[in-house]
Amino acid sequence: MKNTRFRVLFNGISTVVFLIFMYNSNFGEKWKLGSGVYGGGIHQIGGKHGRIITEIHGISSNVSKATLSDYKICSQIFKHEGYQNSCDYVLAHPECNSGGYFNYIKFIYCDCKKFSIFGYLILAIWLAVLFYLLGNTAADYFCCSLEKLSELLKMSPTVAGVTLLPFGNGAPDVFASIAAFMGRGSGDDVGINSVLGGAVFVTCVVVGVVSLFVADKRVQIDKTCFIRDLCFFLFSIACLTLILLIGEVGIWGAIAFVSIYVVYGLYVAVTEIINKKGRGSKLDGLTPLLPVVGSFFSSCNGEGEGDQSMYASLLSPDSHDNSPEVPSKLPHWIWNVNVAIYSDYTKSGVEDSSRPLWGWNDEGEMNVESPCSFSTLFSILEIPLSIPRRLTIPIVEEERWSKVYAIASAFLAPVLLAVLWNTQEEIVPMSGKIAYFIGVSAGCIFSVLAFLYTCPEHPPRRFLFPWVFGGFFMSIIWFYIVANELVALLVSLGTIFGVNPSILALTILAWGNSMGDLMSNTALAMNDRNGVQIAMSGSYAGPMFNTLIGLGISLVLAAWYKGSEPYVIQQDNGLFITVGFLAAGLIWALIVLPQSDMRPNRILGVGLIIIYGIFLSLQVSIAVVSGSQSI
Repeated sequence: MKNTRFRVLFNGISTVVFLIFMYNSNFGEKWKLGSGVYGGGIHQIGGKHGRIITEIHGISSNVSKATLSDYKICSQIFKHEGYQNSCDYVLAHPECNSGGYFNYIKFIYCDCKKFSIFGYLILAIWLAVLFYLLGNTAADYFCCSLEKLSELLKMSPTVAGVTLLPFGNGAPDVFASIAAFMGRGSGDDVGINSVLGGAVFVTCVVVGVVSLFVADKRVQIDKTCFIRDLCFFLFSIACLTLILLIGEVGIWGAIAFVSIYVVYGLYVAVTEIINKKGRGSKLDGLTPLLPVVGSFFSSCNGEGEGDQSMYASLLSPDSHDNSPEVPSKLPHWIWNVNVAIYSDYTKSGVEDSSRPLWGWNDEGEMNVESPCSFSTLFSILEIPLSIPRRLTIPIVEEERWSKVYAIASAFLAPVLLAVLWNTQEEIVPMSGKIAYFIGVSAGCIFSVLAFLYTCPEHPPRRFLFPWVFGGFFMSIIWFYIVANELVALLVSLGTIFGVNPSILALTILAWGNSMGDLMSNTALAMNDRNGVQIAMSGSYAGPMFNTLIGLGISLVLAAWYKGSEPYVIQQDNGLFITVGFLAAGLIWALIVLPQSDMRPNRILGVGLIIIYGIFLSLQVSIAVVSGSQSI
């Protein structure tokens, strides 16, 4: 079945699920001026300034101070002592709400109480939709903005490889972590475990699968790059373990944790300068790092033809001499290789290639001719998923430029920011009205300028930076919206099934955000011999970026929000187990690969998968035991 037909089916089901949630929620009340998004569909009685205070059965509950971390209340939904059923208990305890735009707990126990299986199916589909929206936003909006921003700032491939590129490919993990930390009490349970769980999955399962698939190829990877990445990664894990042992972190400690990645990037850049001078290369500027899935790797000190072959797909095809001509900018496909499976578009330069870059065929993409019925149906069904983002995120790619959408995004982007401002808790009503006035006024001005100074044929040639930055910023806004809802759904599922959210973060959230790594890295490794180097390097550099930057920025924001007081990390033995198994996977690779002459083999792959199996079994067992004891 072609991709077009699958997407028609996926978009149709997603549209139905979205409309069901809209119908079964008091969504309109949440967008009223001064009302908080954390209302979760609970009727507001006597609420002021966005603080939801509900009185049911004589019980007064201040929802703004309650979190799902308090299982003494929410874990009693199953027993619902003193109430006729679970729905009455949920209505009487509005604090049992994850803080999303939809109240999933109320949806299961009240709206679907007679059709619980149907409700669980709806939540499972919605979970897949949220993961898709995260990946698709990165692939079709965020990465193209980063690519254009890199071109406007005239960044060399080296600088882009250590700054913008890993940010694009790691965006889903980074913003899921930030959303968890900025949510209500779920930062420790979901934020840290999602990042570390994804790191364990990628470094064990993804590397293990790649090693098993390429064991017969006997491909040798670069030893210098491998040891460098793993040593920095292990040092990062040691620093994180120290933070967990202390149990708290101040803003300067969090900044120091983030700066480890800065040191890593500077070390790589300096190494490239030294290597370039030693080789006496004719290349202009730094020898570029080859960006890969989630991050990058440099040429290091490769030997013989192996080093040059790594650049084969990135070199100019017209170069025939012994001095390879390295492009001045990174190829388009590099920017979203980790999230390419979520993309609905294919770059024209990529389409002309006789062999797909990621190992699968894009024959069914929407920009390729397909049956009129499916393409029309797809366009209709994609409206709830794509149109809101398309109308608020400016896009300046030649193939996707539209003056109508440009004018619409110029007007609606400020309005969306004003609406989001008014979904905060405890805002002054007058500030909400001012936000709407500023948003509408700015939108009118920007849309008029867009109408006067843009043409239908191509993106603006002058003053392009505001458009690119607008796409970059609005992509971040949508990341946060979707990631916040994803975290809210996972926390709700933890309450519904009586499972600690940390286990869901280690499994569902980690697996969902790592599917792109698994599929892309495996496809790259199977595609040709050069792809093995890219896949193996990205499997370590990507999780290291997510740990240092994603988790580091989350800790910085959490500590900054606390002000003068340090951010206290909830003590959880499961975190130390996760860190321990992550280090074990890295050490196993550090031992096995050098002994096998840096050739991935079955011993490495089977060992890593066994490590992950033991890790997962241990964590689930602990969760089951602790859950039964709490009940």
